[in-house]
Amino acid sequence: MSENPTIALDAMGGDIGPDAVLPAAINIYKKYPDLNLVLVGQEDSLQAGLSRLGVEQDERLRIHHASEVVGMDEPASSAMRNKKDSSMRVALNLVKEGTADACVSAGNTGALMATGRFVLKMLPGIDRPAIITALPNITGHSHMLDLGANVDCTSDHLFQFAVMGSVLSSVVDNIEQPRIGLLNIGEEEIKGNERVKMAAQLLSDSKLNYVGFVEGDDIYKGGAADVIVCDGFVGNVSLKTSEGLARMIGHFLKQEFSRNLLTRIMAMISLPVIKAFKKRIDARRYNGASLLGLRGIVIKSHGGADELAFTNAIEIAIKEVHNALPQRISAMLEQLLTEE
Repeated sequence: MSENPTIALDAMGGDIGPDAVLPAAINIYKKYPDLNLVLVGQEDSLQAGLSRLGVEQDERLRIHHASEVVGMDEPASSAMRNKKDSSMRVALNLVKEGTADACVSAGNTGALMATGRFVLKMLPGIDRPAIITALPNITGHSHMLDLGANVDCTSDHLFQFAVMGSVLSSVVDNIEQPRIGLLNIGEEEIKGNERVKMAAQLLSDSKLNYVGFVEGDDIYKGGAADVIVCDGFVGNVSLKTSEGLARMIGHFLKQEFSRNLLTRIMAMISLPVIKAFKKRIDARRYNGASLLGLRGIVIKSHGGADELAFTNAIEIAIKEVHNALPQRISAMLEQLLTEE
């Protein structure tokens, strides 16, 4: 890592694109005077966006032109074959070349995973990248993976996810032996499909701190595990369900407090509590998932991320750069997998 780290931002990716990325980049630019940012995308559009925000390019904030954009619904294979000058591909190339220390993108998840794997390659001993993020719970937070990069997984993949999740939790949260739990439909050993049962056996035989099966309510109840492992199908459904639940609770609260004059008065009295509650369940504060297993740092932002959410995703990239995460994962992976 260079003395002044550089983050490459896919400025065209996501549902909002530059309207979210540019304000977020300016927030980070002002907050971290030793950080360099590269805005990757269509130069004319990005330059116009910066001008509207009253900011000009300089040596710490510059535009790197990329003529193409990967669509949010575009097949990953098509994006890899036909869009070699996409903002996503170019940002990843900057990491590969060493021009940037990390890439942050809100673009198409499948395309980011496939292109990241093709451009950056995998760490030794890892077959597939996995998406991991911190999720809040009653006792603090836990890390959960995979959140959508791999819909179909084998027991070996789940074991590899557990190893990577354990390393990340150890590095980021300073936990010497993170507790690993497998997400299942029950805590009993007889529960679950054969793939999960086989993964449980692999983990039980390993030197990881495997604590057994955990259920869906353990994700937010907390206390059961520091790292929760599942395949990408289950993980993504769980994550999106949680986001929808949070919005529903907020909607119901607003309805009840606006029902009549008395409830409106109660709402005004309770406003500080309501604001604090809203902040605690705001998914934007936890936006930014690491694409683990690659030979470089790649952060996947939610496709619908706004300024606040994308700012948080860049913060995660900065933290991983300062912790030299891929190098530390690689070293610990080699040790753990050699001992198996």
